[in-house]
Amino acid sequence: MKYLISWILRHIPRKYIQLVAHQLLKAYRIFLKGNKVHCPICQENFSKFLPYGRLHPRENALCPSCLSLERHRLMYLFLQKETSFFQSQPKLLHIAPEYCFIDRFEKLLGDNYITADIESPLAKVKMDLHDIPFEDNSFDVVFCNHVLEHVRDDVRCMQEIRRVLKPDGFALCQSPQRLDLATTYEDASITDPKEREIHFLQDDHLRIYGRDYGIQLEKSGFQVSPINMIEKIGIEESKKMALPLGEIIYLCRK
Repeated sequence: MKYLISWILRHIPRKYIQLVAHQLLKAYRIFLKGNKVHCPICQENFSKFLPYGRLHPRENALCPSCLSLERHRLMYLFLQKETSFFQSQPKLLHIAPEYCFIDRFEKLLGDNYITADIESPLAKVKMDLHDIPFEDNSFDVVFCNHVLEHVRDDVRCMQEIRRVLKPDGFALCQSPQRLDLATTYEDASITDPKEREIHFLQDDHLRIYGRDYGIQLEKSGFQVSPINMIEKIGIEESKKMALPLGEIIYLCRK
């Protein structure tokens, strides 16, 4: 299964995967009955999660019910435990919306929920992140996860997110990081797709952030608070939900 998922992720465009993946993978959940892992988003239990990843698929990563990954489950728990997101009915701009969240946030927020992407068939608004088509101070919350590594000018995109955020709002802009790197790494001279996968995790990534990612967000004008949710949740519960044990939540405010 992990090699099949790896091949699909590397060879089929994301916009097509988004249309059919949930139907195909949900059928597989019958083979994963059990109680060893728990998804806090869909509240389902399984013997294990599915593997997921391009070059080196991660074991126990993808929930076969809601299609959440480790980072999605971590973010959901952050919203539940550290914010008033589920009680305050915020106006939300969700860039590159993840399947596991769309129906839940739509039901929760109704017309206050705006999804946007440059190509995703799941999004309501077609949008280039370099030029967000909304007025200043339009949104209480902005989510933009695993996008900034793809864009031409990440600082400009961060500034655009900050621009449309209300003064008392917050943004979550999670991105892949290599914690063995002190600083963000870019190299446009590497053009071979296989080489780019090795250096940047995916061939369509323009950079890989290092331990300085929070500083990169601050350069765009954000006030950034790094939050270690694993310490707050505890290691055993974190493993039960297959959370990313090394990931930090970067809470961004104006």
